[in-house]
Amino acid sequence: MKFTALAAMMAAVTVLGLLIDGHDCKIVQFIFGDSLSDVGNNKRLSRSLAQASLPWYGIDMGNGLPNGRFTNGRTVADIIGDNMGLPRPPAVLDPSLTEDMILEKGVNYASGGGGILNETGGYFIQKLSLYRQIDLFQGTQTLIKSKIGANAAEKFFQDARYVVALGSNDFINNYLMPLYRDSWSYNDQTFIEYLMGTLERQLKSIVRSFLTRVLRAFEQLLHSLGARQLIVFGLGPMGCIPLQRVLSTSNGCQERSNKLALSFNKAGNKLMEDLSSKLPNATYRFGDAYDVVNDVITNPIQYGFTNADSPCCSFGIIRPALTCVPASVLCSDRSKYFFWDEYHPSDSANELIAKELIKKFGLSRVDETDGPSPAPAFAPSPEG
Repeated sequence: MKFTALAAMMAAVTVLGLLIDGHDCKIVQFIFGDSLSDVGNNKRLSRSLAQASLPWYGIDMGNGLPNGRFTNGRTVADIIGDNMGLPRPPAVLDPSLTEDMILEKGVNYASGGGGILNETGGYFIQKLSLYRQIDLFQGTQTLIKSKIGANAAEKFFQDARYVVALGSNDFINNYLMPLYRDSWSYNDQTFIEYLMGTLERQLKSIVRSFLTRVLRAFEQLLHSLGARQLIVFGLGPMGCIPLQRVLSTSNGCQERSNKLALSFNKAGNKLMEDLSSKLPNATYRFGDAYDVVNDVITNPIQYGFTNADSPCCSFGIIRPALTCVPASVLCSDRSKYFFWDEYHPSDSANELIAKELIKKFGLSRVDETDGPSPAPAFAPSPEG
């Protein structure tokens, strides 16, 4: 659960429509990430403490009931996919998931509390780390190979585009917490190097002290699994999320956390450039929305928000409440609040972030095939 995923927001794979052994394969998404992209995986983790299964999560989407998303409406991945004409992929732990659904819609592996590192978010009891998400992706590959054959499946996955949104939990729910060994085993620079190194290894399979090691692991893993066109989303100013503010003495942004996000983004961008230059037939890009999110938080009125420092869903004066619960009080106009709860952006904030990333990457709609486009979220109601 975390905000840094804001920019560090979200993993999505788009598979270009093509005919594979008689299967009309549509453009789909495979999403890797944390609570900013989770659409229901943690709902199936019965012992997980990172949950969005209670009202008022999902109030402004579909039937208004909790759907596994850690916000009041859509995720950034939802909005980007909708704008590109892509179907919304189901959670990998959805018991109704089939091979045909994967070919039709793709898969979402994101899990609240998950991080690049296995040890991140351990106190949530259950969550899917990026390593575990990639293990599940390997299982998906096995299913598709059985369905359409090895050669067709290889082309199917190599033609896919992958988007990954992770990283904030590795700081907020790991490095910045003294109960974790990583908090005293590394300094700011070496932790980032550790992350980058891990991520690089992971990417090659589907930073040079702590942060470098993380990114390198990620690279190796995804590339060996067939990922060729991939977008990694950077982190936003995670020191400005309500949880970080309320834990500070001044109720202001925690600058150390923001500096870590900037360092992560710089290292992540360099890693993607390096990978694209040395991995065959690979295009890896890094999406950084830090500046626009920081500007919104600094000048919310200019962007149509009235509040960018506290959660819309809160438990009165009891802060931090951490999650939104049925007894929580909602703000009067959800569309005017940048943050939904102590960690996560609102639907309106996610839309702003998604549009910035769409513009930055020059993303456009894909050619639509048969079937309707996914229904948009309902507009946030001004009623609490």
